[in-house]
Amino acid sequence: MVWIGFALSLGVLLGLARWSLWGAMALGSLVLGLLAVPLGTLPGVMVQALADPGVLALAAAVGLIPLIGAALERGGWMEPLVAQLPGGRRTAFALTPAVFGLLPIPGGALLSAPILERVGGGKPEERAAANVWFRHVLLFFYPMSTALIAGAKLAGQDVWTVLPYQIPWAALAMGLGAAFLLAPFRGPKPALNAGSRWRFVFPFAVLLLAPGLDYALKRLVALPVPELATLIALSASFGLAVVGGVSWREVPQLVWKGAPWRFSLILVGMFLYLGVFQASGLPGLLARLDLPVLGVVLGLGLLMGLATGRQQAAVSVVLPIYLAAKGSISLWGFSVLYQATYLGYLLSPLHPCLTVSAEYAGASLLATWRRLLAPSAVLLGAVALAGALLL
Repeated sequence: MVWIGFALSLGVLLGLARWSLWGAMALGSLVLGLLAVPLGTLPGVMVQALADPGVLALAAAVGLIPLIGAALERGGWMEPLVAQLPGGRRTAFALTPAVFGLLPIPGGALLSAPILERVGGGKPEERAAANVWFRHVLLFFYPMSTALIAGAKLAGQDVWTVLPYQIPWAALAMGLGAAFLLAPFRGPKPALNAGSRWRFVFPFAVLLLAPGLDYALKRLVALPVPELATLIALSASFGLAVVGGVSWREVPQLVWKGAPWRFSLILVGMFLYLGVFQASGLPGLLARLDLPVLGVVLGLGLLMGLATGRQQAAVSVVLPIYLAAKGSISLWGFSVLYQATYLGYLLSPLHPCLTVSAEYAGASLLATWRRLLAPSAVLLGAVALAGALLL
């Protein structure tokens, strides 16, 4: 019954993730628990999975991340920031989505798409592909990325510990994007609404306050749980974003529109699934199977990312399986697994950034997807090589 419960839970996750990722994880956890955990102990297992103060602090923290982006957008800070970025049209197509990518909102590529259309150049599918690719490059190592925060916690690591191993992948992805996607965008960028130098400095101050304060608190202050540092840091960043251009009377509307509880519930769902998974007996069964590590990481990571269009869903399934089979994961191993799930997520037709970018640019989804294939194939080859050497 354990294997049946696991298979059915994955089916629930794959089938429902496109509509509600946290709902899919919660229901998948329940299905697995009912079929693989003694009924008398299941409620206790679920409560224990969610009783970790660190998990609760992180759940509250990640709910603040989309609100920071919404506050900066509401205050009109982002276009002046892009207008004052140095360089011409090619630089604009690389840096505009990358900067907007630090505001992790579902389908957030729609924030940078209008500016890229004004910058112009290339075919519609070329503009859409550049928007999708570069939007996610800085999130490889941005310490306030929701997927990275959750993945590091699942692996039992602090996000700052895994960051150095993520930077080479970000550099490679930036180089591949420049080589494969930026050639059509020649010449200077057109004039945008630049405003004063303050309108360039302030949004960067908001975006950098959270990681800077998080790093300092974790190293200088003895907090009950380290995740409280992340919650305090993101709260400060949100407060600064509100002060910079949003009336406090508008905050309830901002919260309602941003629906931060969806992000918090996703993290709760990830750890709920992990708790039930660990109590189900699957770790011991998987350890005895002697699974091919590279196949689990690349194959299942890509499949889950493609099938769900959500990197968190892929990480929450693949990482526990890996840990069950091998007992632990190295920092390089985590980075390889993370990139494998990312590539599936990037290319998934359920990935909101891909669909909204193509739609806004007036390109077909297939044409945009084809533009992403070449750099993705090279990145996948690098991930496979690193996996063969490091896992």
